[in-house]
Amino acid sequence: MTRPQLSITRRSFLRALTIASSGALLPRSLRALEEAVAPPSGSLIPERPLGRSGIRVSSLCLGGIFDIQANQHVLHRALQLGVTCWDTADCYQGGRSEIGYGQFLERQPEARREIFLISKSDARDPEGMTRLLNRSLERLHTDYLDLYMLHDLRSPSELTGEMERWVARQKNEGRIRLFGFSTHRNMEQQLLAGATLGWLDVIMNTCNFRLLQGAGMQNALEKCGSAGLGLIAIKTQGGGPIPADAERDPAGQFLGRGFSVGQAKLKAVWENPHISTICSQMHVVRHLAENAAAAMDQTTLSWNDREGLAHLAQSTCAGYCAGCERLCGAALEQPVPVADLMRSLMYARSYRDIELARECFSAIAPGIRERLLATDYTLAEQACPQGLPIARLVREAVELLA
Repeated sequence: MTRPQLSITRRSFLRALTIASSGALLPRSLRALEEAVAPPSGSLIPERPLGRSGIRVSSLCLGGIFDIQANQHVLHRALQLGVTCWDTADCYQGGRSEIGYGQFLERQPEARREIFLISKSDARDPEGMTRLLNRSLERLHTDYLDLYMLHDLRSPSELTGEMERWVARQKNEGRIRLFGFSTHRNMEQQLLAGATLGWLDVIMNTCNFRLLQGAGMQNALEKCGSAGLGLIAIKTQGGGPIPADAERDPAGQFLGRGFSVGQAKLKAVWENPHISTICSQMHVVRHLAENAAAAMDQTTLSWNDREGLAHLAQSTCAGYCAGCERLCGAALEQPVPVADLMRSLMYARSYRDIELARECFSAIAPGIRERLLATDYTLAEQACPQGLPIARLVREAVELLA
Protein backbone atom coordinates (compact mmCIF):
# COMPACT_ATOMS: atom_id res chain seq x y z
CA MET A 1 0.00 0.00 0.00
CA THR A 2 1.39 3.42 -0.95
CA ARG A 3 1.36 5.93 1.86
CA PRO A 4 1.15 9.67 1.13
CA GLN A 5 4.37 11.70 1.22
CA LEU A 6 3.63 14.83 3.23
CA SER A 7 5.73 17.70 4.47
CA ILE A 8 5.01 17.26 8.17
CA THR A 9 7.23 16.22 11.06
CA ARG A 10 6.36 13.55 13.60
CA ARG A 11 6.51 16.12 16.40
CA SER A 12 4.14 18.55 14.69
CA PHE A 13 1.78 15.69 13.88
CA LEU A 14 1.62 14.59 17.52
CA ARG A 15 1.21 18.16 18.71
CA ALA A 16 -1.71 18.70 16.34
CA LEU A 17 -3.41 15.52 17.48
CA THR A 18 -2.96 16.39 21.14
CA ILE A 19 -4.46 19.84 20.61
CA ALA A 20 -7.40 18.28 18.79
CA SER A 21 -8.01 15.70 21.50
CA SER A 22 -7.94 18.35 24.22
CA GLY A 23 -10.96 20.04 22.66
CA ALA A 24 -9.00 23.26 22.13
CA LEU A 25 -9.98 23.47 18.47
CA LEU A 26 -13.23 24.86 17.15
CA PRO A 27 -15.32 22.36 15.16
CA ARG A 28 -14.31 23.94 11.86
CA SER A 29 -10.63 23.74 12.77
CA LEU A 30 -11.03 20.16 13.92
CA ARG A 31 -12.60 19.18 10.62
CA ALA A 32 -9.75 20.85 8.80
CA LEU A 33 -7.28 18.92 10.92
CA GLU A 34 -9.03 15.62 10.16
CA GLU A 35 -8.96 16.35 6.44
CA ALA A 36 -5.45 17.76 6.19
CA VAL A 37 -3.25 16.15 8.84
CA ALA A 38 -1.84 12.73 8.05
CA PRO A 39 1.26 11.05 9.43
CA PRO A 40 4.65 10.98 7.75
CA SER A 41 5.16 8.01 5.46
CA GLY A 42 5.68 4.66 7.15
CA SER A 43 4.03 2.99 10.10
CA LEU A 44 4.01 5.15 13.22
CA ILE A 45 2.03 2.98 15.61
CA PRO A 46 4.47 0.80 17.60
CA GLU A 47 4.12 -2.95 17.23
CA ARG A 48 4.19 -5.61 19.92
CA PRO A 49 4.54 -9.40 19.79
CA LEU A 50 1.29 -11.34 20.07
CA GLY A 51 2.36 -13.92 22.63
CA ARG A 52 4.35 -16.93 21.50
CA SER A 53 2.97 -16.72 17.95
CA GLY A 54 5.89 -14.52 16.87
CA ILE A 55 3.45 -12.28 15.01
CA ARG A 56 3.81 -8.56 15.68
CA VAL A 57 0.63 -6.46 15.76
CA SER A 58 -0.01 -2.75 16.04
CA SER A 59 -0.35 -1.76 19.70
CA LEU A 60 -3.66 -0.08 18.82
CA CYS A 61 -6.44 -2.19 17.28
CA LEU A 62 -9.50 -0.87 15.45
CA GLY A 63 -12.70 -2.10 17.10
CA GLY A 64 -15.48 -2.88 14.65
CA ILE A 65 -18.68 -1.99 16.52
CA PHE A 66 -19.68 0.97 14.36
CA ASP A 67 -21.19 1.67 10.95
CA ILE A 68 -18.14 0.72 8.91
CA GLN A 69 -20.03 0.76 5.62
CA ALA A 70 -20.74 4.49 6.03
CA ASN A 71 -17.31 5.31 7.49
CA GLN A 72 -14.79 3.77 5.11
CA HIS A 73 -12.59 6.85 5.52
CA VAL A 74 -11.84 5.71 9.09
CA LEU A 75 -10.32 2.52 7.67
CA HIS A 76 -8.18 4.51 5.24
CA ARG A 77 -6.92 6.75 8.01
CA ALA A 78 -6.26 3.76 10.27
CA LEU A 79 -3.93 2.27 7.67
CA GLN A 80 -2.18 5.62 7.22
CA LEU A 81 -1.51 5.67 10.95
CA GLY A 82 -0.31 2.08 11.01
CA VAL A 83 -3.36 0.76 12.89
CA THR A 84 -3.25 -2.57 11.06
CA CYS A 85 -4.96 -4.79 13.65
CA TRP A 86 -8.72 -4.83 12.87
CA ASP A 87 -11.38 -6.51 15.00
CA THR A 88 -14.95 -7.57 14.30
CA ALA A 89 -17.42 -10.39 15.07
CA ASP A 90 -20.18 -12.22 13.24
CA CYS A 91 -22.82 -10.40 15.29
CA TYR A 92 -21.48 -6.83 15.30
CA GLN A 93 -24.00 -4.40 13.86
CA GLY A 94 -26.11 -7.38 12.78
CA GLY A 95 -23.32 -8.52 10.44
CA ARG A 96 -22.80 -5.10 8.88
CA SER A 97 -19.41 -4.72 10.56
CA GLU A 98 -17.92 -7.68 8.69
CA ILE A 99 -19.63 -6.56 5.49
CA GLY A 100 -18.11 -3.08 5.88
CA TYR A 101 -14.61 -4.43 6.31
CA GLY A 102 -15.25 -6.73 3.36
CA GLN A 103 -16.26 -3.81 1.14
CA PHE A 104 -12.96 -2.12 1.93
CA LEU A 105 -10.91 -5.26 1.25
CA GLU A 106 -12.79 -5.99 -1.97
CA ARG A 107 -11.88 -2.53 -3.26
CA GLN A 108 -8.33 -2.66 -1.93
CA PRO A 109 -7.30 -6.34 -1.92
CA GLU A 110 -3.63 -5.38 -1.66
CA ALA A 111 -4.30 -4.05 1.85
CA ARG A 112 -5.19 -7.52 3.14
CA ARG A 113 -1.56 -8.55 3.62
CA GLU A 114 -1.01 -5.52 5.89
CA ILE A 115 -4.01 -6.19 8.12
CA PHE A 116 -4.16 -8.57 11.07
CA LEU A 117 -7.84 -9.48 10.80
CA ILE A 118 -9.88 -10.76 13.75
CA SER A 119 -13.42 -12.08 13.89
CA LYS A 120 -15.42 -14.07 16.42
CA SER A 121 -18.04 -16.79 16.67
CA ASP A 122 -21.17 -16.81 18.81
CA ALA A 123 -21.56 -20.53 18.11
CA ARG A 124 -19.85 -23.11 20.33
CA ASP A 125 -20.42 -26.39 18.48
CA PRO A 126 -18.16 -27.40 15.55
CA GLU A 127 -21.00 -27.35 13.01
CA GLY A 128 -22.13 -23.89 14.06
CA MET A 129 -18.59 -22.54 14.21
CA THR A 130 -17.86 -23.85 10.72
CA ARG A 131 -21.02 -22.22 9.39
CA LEU A 132 -20.20 -18.86 10.99
CA LEU A 133 -16.55 -18.99 9.93
CA ASN A 134 -17.61 -19.64 6.34
CA ARG A 135 -19.99 -16.69 6.49
CA SER A 136 -17.36 -14.42 8.03
CA LEU A 137 -14.82 -15.28 5.34
CA GLU A 138 -17.41 -14.59 2.65
CA ARG A 139 -18.44 -11.26 4.17
CA LEU A 140 -14.85 -10.16 4.70
CA HIS A 141 -13.73 -11.14 1.17
CA THR A 142 -10.80 -13.16 2.46
CA ASP A 143 -9.87 -16.83 2.54
CA TYR A 144 -8.36 -16.79 6.03
CA LEU A 145 -8.50 -15.00 9.37
CA ASP A 146 -5.42 -14.13 11.35
CA LEU A 147 -7.31 -14.70 14.59
CA TYR A 148 -10.65 -16.40 15.22
CA MET A 149 -12.21 -16.23 18.67
CA LEU A 150 -15.14 -17.44 20.72
CA HIS A 151 -17.20 -14.34 21.40
CA ASP A 152 -17.93 -13.52 25.05
CA LEU A 153 -16.85 -16.70 26.83
CA ARG A 154 -19.03 -17.26 29.88
CA SER A 155 -17.31 -20.30 31.38
CA PRO A 156 -14.07 -22.21 30.71
CA SER A 157 -16.26 -25.31 30.37
CA GLU A 158 -17.13 -24.06 26.88
CA LEU A 159 -13.52 -24.77 25.81
CA THR A 160 -13.96 -28.46 25.01
CA GLY A 161 -11.78 -31.14 23.50
CA GLU A 162 -14.13 -31.21 20.52
CA MET A 163 -13.45 -27.51 20.00
CA GLU A 164 -9.69 -28.06 20.28
CA ARG A 165 -9.86 -30.63 17.47
CA TRP A 166 -11.95 -28.24 15.36
CA VAL A 167 -9.35 -25.51 15.82
CA ALA A 168 -6.55 -27.86 14.75
CA ARG A 169 -8.43 -28.74 11.54
CA GLN A 170 -9.06 -25.10 10.65
CA LYS A 171 -5.40 -24.23 11.21
CA ASN A 172 -4.25 -27.19 9.11
CA GLU A 173 -6.55 -26.07 6.30
CA GLY A 174 -5.14 -22.53 6.47
CA ARG A 175 -8.48 -20.94 7.31
CA ILE A 176 -7.33 -19.48 10.64
CA ARG A 177 -3.85 -18.74 11.94
CA LEU A 178 -4.61 -18.30 15.65
CA PHE A 179 -7.50 -19.03 18.01
CA GLY A 180 -8.71 -17.69 21.34
CA PHE A 181 -11.67 -16.19 23.17
CA SER A 182 -13.01 -12.83 24.31
CA THR A 183 -14.64 -12.23 27.68
CA HIS A 184 -16.35 -9.45 29.63
CA ARG A 185 -16.93 -11.27 32.92
CA ASN A 186 -14.94 -12.98 35.68
CA MET A 187 -11.80 -11.93 33.85
CA GLU A 188 -9.23 -13.15 36.35
CA GLN A 189 -10.72 -16.65 36.48
CA GLN A 190 -11.09 -16.84 32.70
CA LEU A 191 -7.49 -15.70 32.17
CA LEU A 192 -6.12 -18.23 34.65
CA ALA A 193 -8.11 -21.03 33.02
CA GLY A 194 -6.97 -19.99 29.55
CA ALA A 195 -3.34 -20.02 30.64
CA THR A 196 -3.58 -23.78 31.28
CA LEU A 197 -4.78 -24.63 27.75
CA GLY A 198 -1.88 -24.94 25.35
CA TRP A 199 -4.09 -24.90 22.25
CA LEU A 200 -5.22 -21.32 22.87
CA ASP A 201 -3.19 -18.48 21.37
CA VAL A 202 -4.91 -15.24 22.38
CA ILE A 203 -7.35 -13.88 24.97
CA MET A 204 -9.26 -10.62 24.55
CA ASN A 205 -10.41 -9.37 27.94
CA THR A 206 -11.64 -6.30 29.75
CA CYS A 207 -8.59 -4.56 31.20
CA ASN A 208 -8.28 -0.97 32.37
CA PHE A 209 -6.77 1.35 34.96
CA ARG A 210 -9.40 0.23 37.46
CA LEU A 211 -8.88 -3.52 37.19
CA LEU A 212 -5.10 -3.11 37.09
CA GLN A 213 -5.22 -1.76 40.65
CA GLY A 214 -5.86 -5.32 41.84
CA ALA A 215 -3.16 -7.92 42.46
CA GLY A 216 -5.49 -10.62 41.10
CA MET A 217 -5.62 -9.08 37.64
CA GLN A 218 -1.87 -8.45 37.62
CA ASN A 219 -1.24 -12.08 38.55
CA ALA A 220 -3.64 -13.41 35.90
CA LEU A 221 -1.99 -11.32 33.18
CA GLU A 222 1.44 -12.52 34.27
CA LYS A 223 0.30 -16.16 34.18
CA CYS A 224 -0.98 -15.68 30.63
CA GLY A 225 2.22 -13.96 29.59
CA SER A 226 4.31 -16.80 31.01
CA ALA A 227 2.12 -19.29 29.11
CA GLY A 228 2.82 -17.45 25.85
CA LEU A 229 -0.70 -16.14 25.32
CA GLY A 230 -1.20 -12.92 23.42
CA LEU A 231 -3.48 -10.50 25.28
CA ILE A 232 -5.81 -7.94 23.72
CA ALA A 233 -7.25 -5.38 26.14
CA ILE A 234 -10.80 -4.07 25.69
CA LYS A 235 -13.00 -1.63 27.63
CA THR A 236 -9.81 0.25 28.52
CA GLN A 237 -11.50 3.54 29.44
CA GLY A 238 -13.19 1.90 32.43
CA GLY A 239 -16.63 3.38 31.82
CA GLY A 240 -19.55 2.14 33.87
CA PRO A 241 -23.33 2.22 34.21
CA ILE A 242 -23.06 5.37 36.35
CA PRO A 243 -20.74 7.89 34.65
CA ALA A 244 -19.11 10.30 37.11
CA ASP A 245 -18.14 13.94 36.69
CA ALA A 246 -14.83 12.99 38.30
CA GLU A 247 -13.96 11.12 35.09
CA ARG A 248 -12.87 14.48 33.75
CA ASP A 249 -9.19 15.37 34.04
CA PRO A 250 -8.74 16.41 37.70
CA ALA A 251 -7.38 19.96 37.76
CA GLY A 252 -5.95 19.51 34.27
CA GLN A 253 -3.35 17.09 35.64
CA PHE A 254 -2.91 15.10 32.43
CA LEU A 255 -3.51 17.91 29.95
CA GLY A 256 -0.66 19.74 31.63
CA ARG A 257 1.55 16.77 30.77
CA GLY A 258 0.52 16.91 27.13
CA PHE A 259 -2.20 14.27 27.00
CA SER A 260 -5.84 13.86 27.95
CA VAL A 261 -7.23 11.71 30.76
CA GLY A 262 -8.44 9.25 28.10
CA GLN A 263 -4.91 8.97 26.72
CA ALA A 264 -3.54 8.50 30.25
CA LYS A 265 -5.93 5.57 30.72
CA LEU A 266 -4.58 3.96 27.54
CA LYS A 267 -1.00 4.47 28.67
CA ALA A 268 -1.78 2.76 31.98
CA VAL A 269 -2.80 -0.37 30.07
CA TRP A 270 0.13 -0.25 27.64
CA GLU A 271 2.49 -0.11 30.60
CA ASN A 272 1.67 -3.74 31.35
CA PRO A 273 4.26 -5.76 29.39
CA HIS A 274 1.89 -8.67 28.78
CA ILE A 275 -0.66 -6.61 26.81
CA SER A 276 -0.10 -6.98 23.06
CA THR A 277 -2.62 -4.42 21.84
CA ILE A 278 -5.56 -2.29 22.91
CA CYS A 279 -8.77 -2.77 20.92
CA SER A 280 -10.74 0.47 20.90
CA GLN A 281 -13.96 1.55 19.22
CA MET A 282 -12.88 4.53 17.10
CA HIS A 283 -15.79 5.38 14.86
CA VAL A 284 -14.65 8.91 13.98
CA VAL A 285 -11.24 10.16 12.90
CA ARG A 286 -10.94 12.39 15.98
CA HIS A 287 -11.04 9.39 18.34
CA LEU A 288 -8.67 7.46 16.10
CA ALA A 289 -6.28 10.41 16.07
CA GLU A 290 -6.36 10.85 19.84
CA ASN A 291 -5.65 7.19 20.52
CA ALA A 292 -2.98 7.06 17.83
CA ALA A 293 -1.24 10.05 19.38
CA ALA A 294 -1.17 8.27 22.73
CA ALA A 295 0.27 5.13 21.14
CA MET A 296 3.00 7.02 19.30
CA ASP A 297 3.95 9.30 22.17
CA GLN A 298 6.80 7.84 24.21
CA THR A 299 6.01 9.86 27.35
CA THR A 300 5.55 7.49 30.27
CA LEU A 301 3.21 8.03 33.18
CA SER A 302 4.80 9.61 36.22
CA TRP A 303 4.26 8.49 39.80
CA ASN A 304 1.80 11.36 40.20
CA ASP A 305 -0.05 10.24 37.07
CA ARG A 306 -0.43 6.72 38.41
CA GLU A 307 -1.56 8.01 41.78
CA GLY A 308 -4.09 10.24 40.04
CA LEU A 309 -5.54 7.27 38.16
CA ALA A 310 -5.59 5.17 41.34
CA HIS A 311 -7.50 7.92 43.14
CA LEU A 312 -9.89 8.21 40.19
CA ALA A 313 -10.52 4.46 40.28
CA GLN A 314 -11.21 4.52 44.01
CA SER A 315 -13.38 7.63 44.06
CA THR A 316 -15.63 6.44 41.21
CA CYS A 317 -15.70 2.68 41.90
CA ALA A 318 -19.37 2.77 42.93
CA GLY A 319 -20.30 3.57 39.33
CA TYR A 320 -18.28 0.79 37.69
CA CYS A 321 -19.15 -2.89 37.19
CA ALA A 322 -15.98 -4.99 37.45
CA GLY A 323 -17.64 -7.96 35.74
CA CYS A 324 -17.21 -10.31 38.72
CA GLU A 325 -20.55 -11.97 37.99
CA ARG A 326 -19.61 -15.09 39.94
CA LEU A 327 -20.20 -13.07 43.13
CA CYS A 328 -23.53 -11.38 42.46
CA GLY A 329 -24.75 -14.33 40.40
CA ALA A 330 -24.21 -16.77 43.24
CA ALA A 331 -26.36 -14.57 45.49
CA LEU A 332 -29.42 -14.79 43.23
CA GLU A 333 -32.02 -17.53 43.48
CA GLN A 334 -32.44 -17.62 39.69
CA PRO A 335 -29.80 -16.76 37.07
CA VAL A 336 -29.71 -13.13 35.92
CA PRO A 337 -26.83 -11.88 33.73
CA VAL A 338 -26.07 -8.86 35.90
CA ALA A 339 -22.81 -8.13 34.06
CA ASP A 340 -24.64 -7.95 30.72
CA LEU A 341 -27.23 -5.57 32.17
CA MET A 342 -24.53 -3.31 33.60
CA ARG A 343 -22.65 -3.44 30.29
CA SER A 344 -25.76 -2.44 28.36
CA LEU A 345 -26.15 0.60 30.62
CA MET A 346 -22.45 1.36 30.19
CA TYR A 347 -22.90 1.38 26.41
CA ALA A 348 -25.86 3.74 26.77
CA ARG A 349 -24.36 6.12 29.30
CA SER A 350 -20.57 6.00 28.96
CA TYR A 351 -20.36 5.18 25.24
CA ARG A 352 -23.58 7.10 24.50
CA ASP A 353 -24.45 4.39 21.98
CA ILE A 354 -28.10 3.53 22.54
CA GLU A 355 -28.21 1.14 19.57
CA LEU A 356 -25.35 -0.95 20.96
CA ALA A 357 -26.94 -0.82 24.41
CA ARG A 358 -30.24 -2.18 23.08
CA GLU A 359 -28.41 -4.85 21.10
CA CYS A 360 -26.66 -6.01 24.28
CA PHE A 361 -29.90 -5.93 26.28
CA SER A 362 -31.90 -7.79 23.64
CA ALA A 363 -29.36 -10.63 23.64
CA ILE A 364 -30.63 -11.59 27.11
CA ALA A 365 -33.06 -14.51 26.85
CA PRO A 366 -36.73 -13.38 26.80
CA GLY A 367 -37.60 -15.60 29.76
CA ILE A 368 -34.93 -13.92 31.87
CA ARG A 369 -35.92 -10.42 30.74
CA GLU A 370 -39.48 -11.09 31.89
CA ARG A 371 -38.41 -11.66 35.50
CA LEU A 372 -35.80 -8.90 35.82
CA LEU A 373 -38.07 -6.55 37.78
CA ALA A 374 -39.47 -9.31 39.97
CA THR A 375 -36.06 -10.52 41.16
CA ASP A 376 -34.78 -9.63 44.64
CA TYR A 377 -31.25 -8.20 44.30
CA THR A 378 -30.64 -7.52 48.01
CA LEU A 379 -28.06 -10.27 48.50
CA ALA A 380 -26.44 -9.52 45.14
CA GLU A 381 -25.92 -5.91 46.19
CA GLN A 382 -24.36 -7.08 49.44
CA ALA A 383 -22.00 -9.34 47.48
CA CYS A 384 -20.92 -6.61 45.04
CA PRO A 385 -17.41 -5.38 45.95
CA GLN A 386 -18.08 -2.15 44.04
CA GLY A 387 -21.22 -1.37 46.02
CA LEU A 388 -23.38 -1.01 42.92
CA PRO A 389 -27.11 -0.34 43.46
CA ILE A 390 -27.95 -3.34 41.29
CA ALA A 391 -31.74 -3.28 41.75
CA ARG A 392 -31.97 0.38 40.78
CA LEU A 393 -29.70 -0.08 37.77
CA VAL A 394 -31.61 -3.13 36.53
CA ARG A 395 -34.83 -1.13 36.72
CA GLU A 396 -33.23 1.74 34.81
CA ALA A 397 -31.92 -0.66 32.16
CA VAL A 398 -35.40 -2.12 31.65
CA GLU A 399 -37.00 1.33 31.45
CA LEU A 400 -34.39 2.59 28.99
CA LEU A 401 -33.75 -0.44 26.81
CA ALA A 402 -36.64 -2.91 26.97
